[in-house]
Amino acid sequence: MPSTPRKQIILAAYVGGVNEHTLWEDPDAGSQIAFSTFRHVAQTAERGRFDYFFLAEGLALRARAGEVFDHDIAGRPDTLPVLAAIAAVTEHIGLVGTLNATFNEPYELARQIASLDHLSGGRAGWNVVTSFDAFTGANFRRGGFLPHADRYVRAEETVATVRELWDSWADDAIVADKASGVFLRESDAGAFAHHGSQFDIEGRFTVPRSPQGRPVIVQAGVSPQGRDFAASTADAIFSPYSTLAEGKAFSADIRERATRFGRRPDDIKIIPAAGFVLGDTLAEAEEKARDIQERQLSDRTIQVTFEQVWNRDLSSYDLDGRLPDIEPDPQAPPIIQGRAFIFQDRFETVRRWRELADAKGLTLRGLAHEIAGRAGYVGTPEQVAQQLDDFVQEDGADGVVLGSHLVPSGLDEFVDRVVPLLQERGSLRADYEGTTLRDNLGLRVPGRAALAGAR
Repeated sequence: MPSTPRKQIILAAYVGGVNEHTLWEDPDAGSQIAFSTFRHVAQTAERGRFDYFFLAEGLALRARAGEVFDHDIAGRPDTLPVLAAIAAVTEHIGLVGTLNATFNEPYELARQIASLDHLSGGRAGWNVVTSFDAFTGANFRRGGFLPHADRYVRAEETVATVRELWDSWADDAIVADKASGVFLRESDAGAFAHHGSQFDIEGRFTVPRSPQGRPVIVQAGVSPQGRDFAASTADAIFSPYSTLAEGKAFSADIRERATRFGRRPDDIKIIPAAGFVLGDTLAEAEEKARDIQERQLSDRTIQVTFEQVWNRDLSSYDLDGRLPDIEPDPQAPPIIQGRAFIFQDRFETVRRWRELADAKGLTLRGLAHEIAGRAGYVGTPEQVAQQLDDFVQEDGADGVVLGSHLVPSGLDEFVDRVVPLLQERGSLRADYEGTTLRDNLGLRVPGRAALAGAR
């Protein structure tokens, strides 16, 4: 009997910018904003036959007690110009950028992303994020107007409207080209009208149909509302779950929700973020991982991590002492701003941390290391290849978004030492077979009929 083809691993390269994972003070680290950094990572990922290059976005400099945080990466260029420049120095790799659905208008989002798609030959993707905090909103005309509960309301209508604009050109009306003698009838050219609770717009969209039908939509969501939004909307989803049991449960839940929205389970790819540390032996890799974490968890990083939850100035507390005996103060003005707040309940979080610290005899510093965990894949190249392959083959996810503690050169080691092993296992392409990001990801190209049903 013929053997079952191995599931192909989706790989993405992540340049996150502002975070505690990047060792920007390392002597081998490069600039966080120079084009050479982005070019190196993207071209290295393309050499490794990765599916896409991914940029995060920061719309405000992070602050502590009203001042720009003094132990952080200060600066993040605009996503779209970087990706447009990367399009000119790559040929195959997808280009996915994070763009905020709260502070941007559908017409400009649709036009910018569709333009990138044409410039790159069908390689563009949009990572949809939302925001509700007044700190970030102060940079925009509308300010912090959006209640927390309404962020998905606006996001859902933003994505739906953007898709209406992308779909306003017929499949066979992509160009009006004098050389080929193909000209557009005026009635075919991008007419749209959207009347909803968030947007009331009509006119003509200026960019023809995407080379890949539609640019790819990427989204993340953990709450029930976020999962529904992702399951109904996304082509790919960032999963926060890196263990096999959690990953399988999340994947099953998302695919069941997708079915309820009239989609096929394989219409969505699930891709968690992951780090890696390689060594010639497992012991060497584990020692490197410990050293990296020690450097990532600087005194200032540990302090602001806990200050965000307590919402108090904790500078007087000894990091090598017990946890603060005071309770969080959620009513006070935020002491830490510009960071994603991932803890749903401050009091419950502190309670759990105290129980953990008491049970294991942990100091503040020890607790920081305990909750930070370690890089997702640690070991020899052979061990990492097997761990990653097993995770995907057993449906923990469809692939991973890989970031490195060292920018821009950290990805080189993975491409040089792990990628060939994945290719030998038959789990990673030896070469690109298609031309678009949808081709890379194994996603259907939406035709006119499919597009109408997916709105």
